[in-house]
Amino acid sequence: MKARELRELSEEELESKKAEIKDQLFKLKFQHELGQLDNTMKLKNIKKDIARLKTVLREKREGKK
Repeated sequence: MKARELRELSEEELESKKAEIKDQLFKLKFQHELGQLDNTMKLKNIKKDIARLKTVLREKREGKK
């Protein structure tokens, strides 16, 4: 997921996307604890996506002021 793509979305879409990705992170962490996760890089990538989403959300909110 690219920041450029995220900047095109509305705040509501970003919030729903963030909730969706956080749910994915929870599932991946659960799989990791059970030893069922083959590619642990997925965890790192999902965390980066969440950070990217939060950054774009903050930019949009500060831009409105």
